[in-house]
Amino acid sequence: MKKNIIIKKIIFFVILIVIWQIVDVANIWPDNIFPSPYEVGEDLMYGVSDGSLFYGMGTSMWRLAVGLAIAIGGGMVLGIFMARTETINQTIGSLVLGLQSIPSIAWVPLAILWFGLTDAGIIFVTSIGAIFAVTINTYSGVKNIDPNYLAAARNMGAKGNQLIINVLIPAAFPHMISGFKQGWAFAWRGVIGAELLFSFLGLGFLLNVGRQLNDVSEVIAVMLIIMGMGMLIDGFVFKKIEDKIMSRWGLR
Repeated sequence: MKKNIIIKKIIFFVILIVIWQIVDVANIWPDNIFPSPYEVGEDLMYGVSDGSLFYGMGTSMWRLAVGLAIAIGGGMVLGIFMARTETINQTIGSLVLGLQSIPSIAWVPLAILWFGLTDAGIIFVTSIGAIFAVTINTYSGVKNIDPNYLAAARNMGAKGNQLIINVLIPAAFPHMISGFKQGWAFAWRGVIGAELLFSFLGLGFLLNVGRQLNDVSEVIAVMLIIMGMGMLIDGFVFKKIEDKIMSRWGLR
């Protein structure tokens, strides 16, 4: 089954590349607007050969990992507090809902003013863009735990941090993993968007370099790398974790 899915995906992307090449041969748009797959491939190979592509990928992934770790840790703590304390939910909870509607890129001016053109500013934008999705899904997961389950845990002596670590978090984890996936998607967009405006290394920086040089093929090449990395992380990390959690909880 998995082999058939992989074959279908390969065929689909090959067809897309063929259509792309046909459109280029038809000269509907000039190459400086719509480059051919070959030109984009050349830019990719050049980025690989001089190491700039790998350095950009590594820099962006480091910022993503740090920002997402902060978002997951902070979001879990805040979400649990909101679910366990009604006063916090009624006050901070409404603020969280409002802040979630702010796009990650809107935090960039504030990050520049607070942190300057540094890694800390990019990590701030990355984490702030993801933390509220994690918070809301953690809150939903904890609130949806069966009260009888919690009562049984208390009767067995679980309380305080022990109740949270050994009961609340495992029981709410199916909801929380959805929050992690959403948070990672927001964080990935946030880190690339921040790098575009900060112009400080990373894949977003390479996008900006392509724009400044009017090199459309470089811009498309970097966009393909961003898309490919996103698909790989989602498919080989979060999808596998989600499937494992859902199977363990009998939800699939």
